[in-house]
Amino acid sequence: MSEAAGDLLRSLTETHGPLMFHQSGGCCDGSSPMCFPEGEFRVGPADVHLGDLMVEGLEQPIGFWMAADQYEYWKHTQLTVDVVKGRGSGFSVEAPEGVRFLIRSRLFTDTESETLGLL
Repeated sequence: MSEAAGDLLRSLTETHGPLMFHQSGGCCDGSSPMCFPEGEFRVGPADVHLGDLMVEGLEQPIGFWMAADQYEYWKHTQLTVDVVKGRGSGFSVEAPEGVRFLIRSRLFTDTESETLGLL
């Protein structure tokens, strides 16, 4: 996660309480990571828990979930949660702040892929 994303997540947690992310892979802004108050978005068997964001200053980690079909496209990449100016058209909690979350990615090296069991 970028420093800017961490700053925003601390602020949003103060306002909304514990948070979670979900990335659906839908069209348009549906393929952007959406941030919700924890439990407000229901995850199910078609979602993959990628891990938890550990944000300095927050007691509770922020879970990150992705639709399984979207995960198939992204599983060979390192994902970084970032934030940029501009409004998305989704229901993510940062929308009223005039910013939106996005994912930056890079392909894993062969060594990283092998270590992760992806090769």
